[in-house]
Amino acid sequence: MELFDLHCDTITEYKKANEDFFSKKTMVSVNELNKFDRWCEAIAVFVPDQLRGEPAEKYFNDHYDYFKMLMEKNKDVVEQVKCFEDIDRITSQGKLAAMLTIEGAACLNGKIENVKYLADCGVKIMTLTWNGANELASGHDTKQGFTEFGRAAVKEMEKQGIIVDCSHLNDVGFWELCEFAEKPFMETHSNLRSVCGHLRNVTEERFAEYVKRGGIIGLNLCKRFVTDGAIEPADHEHLLKHVYRMLELGGENVVCCGSDFDGAAVEECLNTPVKFAGFADYMLANGISETAVKKIMFENAYNFMKKNMK
Repeated sequence: MELFDLHCDTITEYKKANEDFFSKKTMVSVNELNKFDRWCEAIAVFVPDQLRGEPAEKYFNDHYDYFKMLMEKNKDVVEQVKCFEDIDRITSQGKLAAMLTIEGAACLNGKIENVKYLADCGVKIMTLTWNGANELASGHDTKQGFTEFGRAAVKEMEKQGIIVDCSHLNDVGFWELCEFAEKPFMETHSNLRSVCGHLRNVTEERFAEYVKRGGIIGLNLCKRFVTDGAIEPADHEHLLKHVYRMLELGGENVVCCGSDFDGAAVEECLNTPVKFAGFADYMLANGISETAVKKIMFENAYNFMKKNMK
């Protein structure tokens, strides 16, 4: 069983409840770690839209301190990924490879020098926005494009080795990014708008850019982004519809996993890492090739990081 999950919000829940990686209150825990051959989890510090400026910067630092504390407390079962080679080393020891990321770049507090600070903390991926606008750009609830600071921040992220995450970025900002970005980017947790019409999901034109540019997109398990209907369950069957269409669009090397664990409502049949990893068997049973399944569950994210992680 393998899983390379590009997005969860679990560190927020751990800190809120004073829990660690053995928590029984969160979707992500190491209680079933022994079922995995390889498991890499990108753990995001989620910065809410109501936080800007100094409070947003402090919010990241407080959660980063908690993350570091857990890396020491639970060091027998989990270790932070600081370079690409760490993924193989950590997983070969039977541990969870934890990759520190950020959702919401408001934690930069408008300071370009904070990009290097985040890189020095080991941040590997940063989602530029959440739902609203911040100092960089606009999320899917707003309609503005990039600010000058946002453009400069992306350039500095590329320089410092923090991969740009476009999840939540609105369409205006996405197409602007395509004009000035020099390195591949990703969407850690986004589905297809043609399958589920929520604005958080990507258009097929946007998906085609990832195919063309060598980017990746992680399947989001959030119920509202899997299916349009309040009655239809956001289960294996409906998630598979996104996979089918993504593959039809040439995305065999693009589709990854991006659960949104501990940051979204997830159907019970998919609401733990082991259950998500088990989606591999469902795909195999429903016509997805073994090669494509292995890519989706682990290899596409792994290969992207091998090429692009500093």
